[in-house]
Amino acid sequence: MMKMTQPPLNEALLIIDMSNDFVADEGGLTAGKRAQEIVPYILNLAKQMYERGQIVAICMDTHNQDDAHFQEWPPHNVKGTWGHQLYGDLQMWYEAVKDEPNIFFVPKASYNAFYKTTLATMLRQHNVDTVHITGVCTDICDFLTAAGAYDEGFKTIAHRRGCATFTDNHELFLQQMNALFHTAIRG
Repeated sequence: MMKMTQPPLNEALLIIDMSNDFVADEGGLTAGKRAQEIVPYILNLAKQMYERGQIVAICMDTHNQDDAHFQEWPPHNVKGTWGHQLYGDLQMWYEAVKDEPNIFFVPKASYNAFYKTTLATMLRQHNVDTVHITGVCTDICDFLTAAGAYDEGFKTIAHRRGCATFTDNHELFLQQMNALFHTAIRG
Protein backbone atom coordinates (compact mmCIF):
# COMPACT_ATOMS: atom_id res chain seq x y z
CA MET A 1 0.00 0.00 0.00
CA MET A 2 1.39 3.39 -1.01
CA LYS A 3 1.71 5.98 1.75
CA MET A 4 -0.15 9.20 0.96
CA THR A 5 1.73 12.34 1.79
CA GLN A 6 0.03 15.60 2.51
CA PRO A 7 0.81 18.44 0.14
CA PRO A 8 2.95 21.12 1.78
CA LEU A 9 1.10 23.98 3.39
CA ASN A 10 1.75 27.12 1.38
CA GLU A 11 1.77 29.54 4.27
CA ALA A 12 4.41 31.77 5.83
CA LEU A 13 4.63 33.68 9.07
CA LEU A 14 5.82 37.28 8.92
CA ILE A 15 7.19 38.61 12.22
CA ILE A 16 7.30 42.34 11.70
CA ASP A 17 9.61 44.70 13.60
CA MET A 18 9.72 42.83 16.91
CA SER A 19 13.04 44.47 17.78
CA ASN A 20 14.32 45.77 21.10
CA ASP A 21 13.82 49.33 19.85
CA PHE A 22 10.12 48.69 19.15
CA VAL A 23 9.35 46.37 22.08
CA ALA A 24 11.69 46.85 25.08
CA ASP A 25 10.81 49.49 27.67
CA GLU A 26 14.06 51.31 26.90
CA GLY A 27 13.69 51.00 23.10
CA GLY A 28 14.13 54.03 20.88
CA LEU A 29 10.56 53.93 19.49
CA THR A 30 8.81 51.43 21.70
CA ALA A 31 5.24 50.21 21.78
CA GLY A 32 6.17 48.94 25.26
CA LYS A 33 3.93 46.63 27.26
CA ARG A 34 1.43 46.14 24.44
CA ALA A 35 4.21 44.78 22.22
CA GLN A 36 5.73 42.74 25.04
CA GLU A 37 2.39 41.03 25.68
CA ILE A 38 2.23 39.59 22.14
CA VAL A 39 5.67 37.91 22.29
CA PRO A 40 4.46 34.54 23.69
CA TYR A 41 1.72 34.32 21.04
CA ILE A 42 4.15 35.08 18.20
CA LEU A 43 6.78 32.71 19.58
CA ASN A 44 4.25 29.87 19.84
CA LEU A 45 3.03 30.50 16.28
CA ALA A 46 6.63 30.67 14.98
CA LYS A 47 7.50 27.35 16.63
CA GLN A 48 4.38 25.68 15.19
CA MET A 49 5.00 26.91 11.67
CA TYR A 50 8.72 26.12 11.82
CA GLU A 51 8.00 22.55 13.00
CA ARG A 52 5.58 22.10 10.08
CA GLY A 53 8.32 23.16 7.68
CA GLN A 54 6.65 26.44 6.80
CA ILE A 55 8.48 29.69 6.17
CA VAL A 56 9.10 32.09 9.05
CA ALA A 57 10.34 35.49 7.91
CA ILE A 58 11.71 38.05 10.33
CA CYS A 59 10.87 41.32 8.57
CA MET A 60 12.96 43.94 10.32
CA ASP A 61 13.08 47.69 10.00
CA THR A 62 16.76 48.34 9.28
CA HIS A 63 18.52 51.70 9.17
CA ASN A 64 21.99 53.16 8.91
CA GLN A 65 23.18 55.58 11.62
CA ASP A 66 22.62 58.65 9.41
CA ASP A 67 19.31 57.55 7.86
CA ALA A 68 17.07 60.41 6.67
CA HIS A 69 14.18 58.47 8.26
CA PHE A 70 15.37 59.88 11.58
CA GLN A 71 14.19 63.35 10.56
CA GLU A 72 10.64 62.01 11.10
CA TRP A 73 11.22 59.46 13.88
CA PRO A 74 13.64 59.07 16.79
CA PRO A 75 16.66 56.88 15.93
CA HIS A 76 15.76 53.18 16.02
CA ASN A 77 16.75 49.81 14.54
CA VAL A 78 20.22 50.94 13.52
CA LYS A 79 22.04 48.02 11.89
CA GLY A 80 24.31 46.13 14.28
CA THR A 81 22.94 47.66 17.50
CA TRP A 82 21.11 46.13 20.47
CA GLY A 83 17.98 48.00 19.34
CA HIS A 84 18.00 46.16 15.99
CA GLN A 85 17.97 42.68 17.58
CA LEU A 86 14.81 40.69 18.11
CA TYR A 87 13.29 41.15 21.54
CA GLY A 88 13.74 38.63 24.38
CA ASP A 89 12.65 35.04 23.78
CA LEU A 90 12.17 35.74 20.07
CA GLN A 91 15.92 36.45 19.77
CA MET A 92 16.82 33.28 21.67
CA TRP A 93 14.54 31.19 19.41
CA TYR A 94 15.88 32.86 16.28
CA GLU A 95 19.50 32.21 17.31
CA ALA A 96 18.67 28.50 17.62
CA VAL A 97 17.01 28.19 14.18
CA LYS A 98 18.41 31.02 12.01
CA ASP A 99 20.45 28.68 9.81
CA GLU A 100 17.49 26.45 8.95
CA PRO A 101 16.27 26.55 5.33
CA ASN A 102 12.76 27.81 6.20
CA ILE A 103 13.92 30.75 8.38
CA PHE A 104 14.61 34.09 6.70
CA PHE A 105 15.71 37.54 7.87
CA VAL A 106 14.35 40.28 5.60
CA PRO A 107 15.74 43.77 6.23
CA LYS A 108 13.36 46.53 5.20
CA ALA A 109 13.78 50.29 4.93
CA SER A 110 10.08 51.06 4.51
CA TYR A 111 6.91 50.39 6.47
CA ASN A 112 5.79 47.75 3.93
CA ALA A 113 7.90 44.58 4.21
CA PHE A 114 7.39 43.91 0.48
CA TYR A 115 8.61 47.33 -0.74
CA LYS A 116 12.07 47.05 -2.33
CA THR A 117 12.87 43.78 -0.52
CA THR A 118 13.30 40.18 -1.63
CA LEU A 119 10.28 39.01 0.40
CA ALA A 120 7.80 38.43 -2.45
CA THR A 121 10.39 36.65 -4.59
CA MET A 122 11.48 34.41 -1.71
CA LEU A 123 7.88 33.53 -0.85
CA ARG A 124 7.09 32.68 -4.48
CA GLN A 125 10.20 30.49 -4.70
CA HIS A 126 8.74 28.49 -1.81
CA ASN A 127 5.25 28.37 -3.36
CA VAL A 128 3.73 30.42 -0.55
CA ASP A 129 0.29 31.81 -1.27
CA THR A 130 -0.80 32.95 2.22
CA VAL A 131 1.02 35.09 4.77
CA HIS A 132 0.29 35.40 8.48
CA ILE A 133 0.98 38.89 9.80
CA THR A 134 2.25 39.47 13.34
CA GLY A 135 4.30 42.15 15.05
CA VAL A 136 4.23 45.91 15.37
CA CYS A 137 2.71 48.30 14.68
CA THR A 138 -0.82 47.29 13.68
CA ASP A 139 -1.62 50.69 12.17
CA ILE A 140 1.69 51.27 10.41
CA CYS A 141 3.97 48.43 9.30
CA ASP A 142 1.48 45.58 9.81
CA PHE A 143 -1.22 47.43 7.87
CA LEU A 144 1.10 48.49 5.05
CA THR A 145 2.63 45.00 4.83
CA ALA A 146 -0.90 43.61 4.45
CA ALA A 147 -1.37 46.11 1.60
CA GLY A 148 1.92 45.03 0.04
CA ALA A 149 1.01 41.35 0.34
CA TYR A 150 -2.37 42.03 -1.26
CA ASP A 151 -0.73 43.96 -4.11
CA GLU A 152 1.68 41.04 -4.65
CA GLY A 153 -1.22 38.57 -4.85
CA PHE A 154 -0.84 36.86 -1.46
CA LYS A 155 -3.76 35.99 0.82
CA THR A 156 -3.35 37.54 4.26
CA ILE A 157 -4.20 36.53 7.80
CA ALA A 158 -3.60 39.01 10.64
CA HIS A 159 -3.41 37.74 14.21
CA ARG A 160 -5.24 39.99 16.66
CA ARG A 161 -3.22 38.65 19.64
CA GLY A 162 -0.03 38.73 17.56
CA CYS A 163 -0.15 42.42 16.59
CA ALA A 164 0.16 45.55 18.72
CA THR A 165 0.62 49.29 18.42
CA PHE A 166 1.32 52.30 20.60
CA THR A 167 -1.94 54.01 19.58
CA ASP A 168 -5.59 53.10 20.18
CA ASN A 169 -6.04 52.15 16.51
CA HIS A 170 -5.39 48.39 16.81
CA GLU A 171 -8.96 47.17 16.15
CA LEU A 172 -9.71 49.87 13.58
CA PHE A 173 -6.73 48.89 11.44
CA LEU A 174 -7.47 45.17 11.73
CA GLN A 175 -10.96 45.99 10.43
CA GLN A 176 -9.43 48.08 7.64
CA MET A 177 -7.13 45.19 6.65
CA ASN A 178 -10.18 42.97 6.43
CA ALA A 179 -12.26 45.47 4.46
CA LEU A 180 -9.56 46.63 2.02
CA PHE A 181 -7.30 43.60 1.56
CA HIS A 182 -9.69 40.74 2.49
CA THR A 183 -7.38 39.90 5.38
CA ALA A 184 -8.75 37.15 7.62
CA ILE A 185 -8.49 38.05 11.30
CA ARG A 186 -7.56 35.31 13.78
CA GLY A 187 -6.80 35.09 17.46
